[in-house]
Amino acid sequence: MHRLQGKVAFITGAARGQGRSHAVRLAQEGADVIIFDMCEDVDSNHYSLATEADLAHTAKLIEAEGRRVVASKVDVRDRAGLEVALAAAVSELGQLNIVVANAGICPLGDDVPLGGFVDAFDIDFIGVVNTIHAALPLIEDGGSIIATGSLAALMPGGLTSPGGMGYGLAKRSIVSYIKSVAHLLAARGIRANTVHPTNCNTDMLQSVPMYKMFRPDLENPTVDDVKAAFASMHPIPTPWVEPEDVSSAVVYLASDESRYFTGQEMRIDAGAGLAMGL
Repeated sequence: MHRLQGKVAFITGAARGQGRSHAVRLAQEGADVIIFDMCEDVDSNHYSLATEADLAHTAKLIEAEGRRVVASKVDVRDRAGLEVALAAAVSELGQLNIVVANAGICPLGDDVPLGGFVDAFDIDFIGVVNTIHAALPLIEDGGSIIATGSLAALMPGGLTSPGGMGYGLAKRSIVSYIKSVAHLLAARGIRANTVHPTNCNTDMLQSVPMYKMFRPDLENPTVDDVKAAFASMHPIPTPWVEPEDVSSAVVYLASDESRYFTGQEMRIDAGAGLAMGL
């Protein structure tokens, strides 16, 4: 505990899911936290996204840990809006040490229009770039940048629907981008790394479009119908990992324990990458 005492973390997509888990864990480790989320649905994405009430709840969870929090409704596709909101938050909390570029969507289904490709790529990759570029003038030397990739994007073949292709391209693009950022910032002691979760127990996974992708033979698959298919990916027997499992990796990468760990990819995948020869 308290590995992040005196630090300030900035997390996108923080209203629920992995982002909320990361925010709370970083607060438990002593960090004050800036949390952004768009808090709106995207038409091409066939499951509901987080709400302003979700973002407010995350803020309350952080405050319950005795930490300061600044919460803002911000779309990561809006670079100018990100810059203004982040500068104001950093001014209020006094510094910026950790950036977790986590916001993402995954529009699945054969009925997803071409716009689903644009939405997924713009949020999942351009949003990561906007988040990090907005933070670059503000982050302190010795800081840490962490981007959320995806094991699914590394899988051979990948997703073939417009939204799935946008998601896969975005997540694969993050890897080379983060390696460049790591190289450029190394002289300042700033690390940049990517985490690749496998199936993670969030609203993105627990959604009808995802269930249908894993069980196309069923008209209305339920979670019980897909558990075996989810688990078949993993040598360690589990259908999914929890957001907290990813947060443990994020805490390590955010802390000084990883001060010489940069430009790398960390898979939280229950062995799925090994099974696929990655």
